[in-house]
Amino acid sequence: MPGMSFEEAIETASRDESFKASVYAMNTLLIQKGVYTQAEFQLFFVEWVEKELRRKQGLDASALRSA
Repeated sequence: MPGMSFEEAIETASRDESFKASVYAMNTLLIQKGVYTQAEFQLFFVEWVEKELRRKQGLDASALRSA
């Protein structure tokens, strides 16, 4: 058991750190319980980043066309 309580961790962490800790905790639980594998998580993580990059590139291109 960690030395810090959940309440102490919530009070200590910034908003961004709390979000990252929540994502870490949820993904760790889902992987450990066999809901999905690390490989599946990585696949969907890469998929999301690629979609975001394409979306941003599309926005950049449309901004250039309208300038």
